[in-house]
Amino acid sequence: VVPYIHDRKQFGQSIGEFQLIQGKVADMYTVLQAARAYCYTVGKNLDALGTEHVRQVRKDCASVILWCAEKATWMAGEGIQIFGGNGYINDYPLGRLWRDAKLYEIGAGTSEIRRMLIGRELFAETM
Repeated sequence: VVPYIHDRKQFGQSIGEFQLIQGKVADMYTVLQAARAYCYTVGKNLDALGTEHVRQVRKDCASVILWCAEKATWMAGEGIQIFGGNGYINDYPLGRLWRDAKLYEIGAGTSEIRRMLIGRELFAETM
């Protein structure tokens, strides 16, 4: 996305100079960094906890997959918005990235199933 916003010109300037585009890119960067940190933290915690803490492991894995998958789909959608009509043509990978990201929300359990699993584990913790 960043190289594109330098190259794409509208109204005599690169679209990266527009505040709305800068805001979208800033939001995408922030979400990417948060997703990385979340994923690495859960991975580190899983290594430390081990299999004896199955409930915690199950809840955290479902949670990180749920959040990262939905944010990946959102980020691909934001990229398509930035690219405009070019986001839909095969000259750029954004359409494929969106489809790939959406598959993470569906494959190996839908977002709704992950939410159900997280809710069930949280409910069981309070009993």
